[in-house]
Amino acid sequence: MTERGGLRDGDLPDDLPNDLTAAELGMWQAFRNGSVYDLSSGDTVVDDPHGGHPWGPERTVRARIICWLLLDGPPALAGRVSSLKLVGVRISDPMDLAGGTVVPYVELRGCRFDREILLPEARFTTVRFVDCAVPRLEAARVHTEGDLHLPRCRFHNGVRLTDAHIGTDLLLNQAIVYRDRSGRSIAADGISVGQDLQAEMLESHGELSLRGASIGVSLSLRGARLVNPYTRLALNAPQLTVGRTLYMTPAGVGSPLLSGRTPARGTRIQRFECQGGVRLDDGRFGDAVDLERARFTFTDEQELSLRRIQTPELRFLGERPERGGVVLSGARTVNLMDRADAWPDPGLLHMSGFTYENLVPRGPFPLERRLQWVAAATAEYNPEPYERLASVLRAGGEDEDAREVLLAKQRRRRETLPPAAKLWGYAQDWMVAYGYRPGRAAVWMAVLWAASSLAFAHADHPPIKGGEHPAWNPPLFALDLLLPVIDLGQVGFWQLSGAWQWLAAAMILLGWILATTVATGATRMLRRN
Repeated sequence: MTERGGLRDGDLPDDLPNDLTAAELGMWQAFRNGSVYDLSSGDTVVDDPHGGHPWGPERTVRARIICWLLLDGPPALAGRVSSLKLVGVRISDPMDLAGGTVVPYVELRGCRFDREILLPEARFTTVRFVDCAVPRLEAARVHTEGDLHLPRCRFHNGVRLTDAHIGTDLLLNQAIVYRDRSGRSIAADGISVGQDLQAEMLESHGELSLRGASIGVSLSLRGARLVNPYTRLALNAPQLTVGRTLYMTPAGVGSPLLSGRTPARGTRIQRFECQGGVRLDDGRFGDAVDLERARFTFTDEQELSLRRIQTPELRFLGERPERGGVVLSGARTVNLMDRADAWPDPGLLHMSGFTYENLVPRGPFPLERRLQWVAAATAEYNPEPYERLASVLRAGGEDEDAREVLLAKQRRRRETLPPAAKLWGYAQDWMVAYGYRPGRAAVWMAVLWAASSLAFAHADHPPIKGGEHPAWNPPLFALDLLLPVIDLGQVGFWQLSGAWQWLAAAMILLGWILATTVATGATRMLRRN
C-alpha cells in the first residue's frame, strides 16, 4: 500500500505529537501501517535526489521525528508490522541514531539528506538506503543482523564503517563516494561482513581503506573506479581476509563474457580501473584473486603490492601498468594464471620469495618470454625465481624447458663474477652449457679424441725406458690423456717433446674441463632427483 502525503481516512491516535507537519503526519501513519510513504512527484528530473531541483516543505520531514519513530515509535496497527519505508523524502537536520537499537525495518529510496547520518554503535536488523544523496555516513561499529544496502547513493564527505559488523551483505553497487577531511572515501578498517561485500561499479574519490577487514564469502569490485590523486593509495587493504574470491574484473549488464552482475539500472559495461596505489599485503583469499582486464594507473612511486598474500589461484590478467611497480615478494599461490603481456617491464616487477606450483598461461607464453619475465623480476642476480620456475616446469613434465631455465640462471650469475671466474664460465657454457647439455660434452670428447689420435699417429715418441713399454697406440694414448684419473697404461711410457708436449698438456687440460663440467651437471641432476 502506497501513500502520497496526507493521512489515510480514520481518526488520529491520541498520543500523536502535536507539532508534526503534514508530511510528518503522513510518515507517522505509514510507519504504523508498514506501508511505503512516497512523496515523489512523478517527474524524474524533479525527483532526482542528486539534482539541483529544490524540494520544499511538502516533501520535508525532520530527522528527529524519524529517530523518534525508529527508537520509540508507536505500535503497529492491528495485523501490521511497523516499518519505515520512505520514497522521495527530504530529511532535514542530522539523523542521529548513535548507540540506539532499531527494531523496525528501514528502507529509504531516492531520498535527500540535508545533513549527515550518524549511526555509530547502533544496532539494526536490515537497513537499506537506495539512490540517496547523503553528505556523510558515520557508522563506526554499527551492527546489523541482516544487510546494509547503500547502492547508487552519493556521499559527498565520505563513509565511515570502521569495525562495523554486517550480518549478511554489504552493498555499495554504483555508489559514488567522495573523500572526507582525512582523504578517505570509505574508511572500513576492521569491518566484518558475514557474506558478500559488493561494490560493483563503485566510484571512489579518495582512499578506500579496508585494513584488517573480514569478508565471509566474496569481495566484488567488478567495474569499480578507484581514483585517488591526493595520496599514495587508492585501495589500502592489508591483512584483508576473503572467504572466497576478490574480483577486480569488468562489470556490465546482459553480457555473457562478464562474470559479474550489477543492479538492474546499471547500463554501462566497464572494467575495473584504479588510479592510485593498491596495497593487499598479507591478505588471505579462499579461492582466488581475479585481476582479469583490470587497469592500473600508477605514478613512479605507486605500486600494486601483493606482498605475502596467500591464495589458491592468482589470475594476473590485467593490462600492463606503464609506470609504478608490481610486488609479489613472499606471496604464495597454487595456480598462477597469467598472460605474457600483463606483466610490467624490467625493473618494475619484484617477486623475491614468490612461490607457485602450477603455471596456467592464458594465450601464448613461450619459454623465451617466460625467461624475460623472470629476468624482469631480478634487477640483481637472484637464483630463487629461476629455481622456482625450473621446479614448476619439471613437475609438469617439461624437463628440457627446466634445463633451459637453469642454464639461463647460470648465464645470469656469470655476469656478477670477477673476470677470471667469468672466463671460466664462458668456457663451460661454450663447451658443455654448464652441464645442462651433456650430449655436447660427448661430442667434444669424440672430436678431440679423433683429432688427437690422427695427430699422435705422426708424433716422435721415443720410450722413456727401453724394453719396458707397451706397443705404441695413438688412439689409446689420446684417450689416456683425455680421461682424468683413469690410467690406461699409455701416458707414462712415452717421451714427447716440443709441440707434441704442448699438445699433450692441452689434451689433459681439456679433459679435466670436460670431466669437471660433466660431473657438475650430473651432481645438479642427482640433487634435483
